[in-house]
Amino acid sequence: MRTFVEFLTTGFESAFRQPASGRAPIATRAVRNTASRLCNVAVLFSLALATTIVVSAGGRFNSAKLTQMDEEIQRAIADHRLPGGVLWLERKGSNYHKAFGLRSVFPTREAMSEDTIFDVASLTKVLATVPALMVLYERGKVKLEEPVVTYLPEFKGGGKEAITLRHLLTHTSGFGRGLSHEPDWFDFKSAFKMVCAETPSEPPGAAFRYSDLNFIILGEVVQRLAGMKLDEFCAREIFKPLKMVDTCFLPSQAIWSRIAPTEKVGRVVLRGTVHDFKAQGMGGVAGHAGLFTTAADVARFARMMLNKGKLDGSQILKAETVNLMTSVQSPGHVRARRGLGWDIDSDFSRPRGDLFPIGSFGHTGFTGVCLWIDPFSQTFWMFLSNRIHPEPSGNIYPLQRTLATLAAEAVVGFDFRHVPETLTPQTTNDERKY
Repeated sequence: MRTFVEFLTTGFESAFRQPASGRAPIATRAVRNTASRLCNVAVLFSLALATTIVVSAGGRFNSAKLTQMDEEIQRAIADHRLPGGVLWLERKGSNYHKAFGLRSVFPTREAMSEDTIFDVASLTKVLATVPALMVLYERGKVKLEEPVVTYLPEFKGGGKEAITLRHLLTHTSGFGRGLSHEPDWFDFKSAFKMVCAETPSEPPGAAFRYSDLNFIILGEVVQRLAGMKLDEFCAREIFKPLKMVDTCFLPSQAIWSRIAPTEKVGRVVLRGTVHDFKAQGMGGVAGHAGLFTTAADVARFARMMLNKGKLDGSQILKAETVNLMTSVQSPGHVRARRGLGWDIDSDFSRPRGDLFPIGSFGHTGFTGVCLWIDPFSQTFWMFLSNRIHPEPSGNIYPLQRTLATLAAEAVVGFDFRHVPETLTPQTTNDERKY
């Protein structure tokens, strides 16, 4: 088995050793020239892995559906929508996880591995910022209905005094998707000053508008009240107790070789540096982006959420806090239904697919990552990828929805079509889509 896998890994790399000329991206040209060869190698590679992975799936998953998930990912790789990724599906202690394709195609070719560390972009919001804030909430340091200006005195003017923490957490603050002007900052202080100068375009609570600004502000609330940097607080209160050993902001160069590179900017490929330009300008630590982690670590976090805040003897959050975070907290007149940071039912809910109940929850990230957790069936699934490597043109939105539906279909012994506690679908949509 080991020899076979090593041979296939060599095959993956040699598939990309093709000449290229001109200004077109080397990796893209190589992929196009070798698509069929790569696809065949990927199929053989997945078959080799299946003998070691399907065993852990036990009798809780339909093997035919797992095979379909593999094939969908392999097809997306062959169609140049992403270089590779890591899939994880788990229910009640049984899991199915596998690495696909390549971690890097430029400047070097590297096979994807299950211990690859990913820049998870907006998953930072729910893996770091939200639980950190809720730790402070449990300690009585913050109140959800309190105006943000209570905690950040400089956050005022232009109607911002009416914005509460709940508005930020549910993306109903009225802020636009990003900054109104091109950012011109070089450190956290100047960056946050510019964020605080923004004016909401709509009254707080009026509508859902997904915005990174909301979580940049929340990250600073955590820092002020915790009395330490966001990354330090998250490591102490969340990651270390959960034994998320590969999860951090600002990863050290010692682990860069395991990090999935992202975009090629000029002659430099980002690797170990957060892709999000706003987080870059804030020093790599921000409430909306900047976290690096592995599928295995995210799985530990998801288990904690399904277990109502605890894992392996560590109590991270109270059960009632987890319920609060993951139930609808957005205003009733707003079509998009959001928890505290978590997506439940909105235009972003691709990782729910067609079968997971409305009332399950999750999130996506720009770099090509997603996580969805279903408390009804005690199932979670994720797909971590670097679809923006080496260029940000890879579209895996359809893949995320397809994998989500197949993940639910793979679950044995649970009827997703008859879940009494699920929410009813929304029938109107009077909000602009983002």
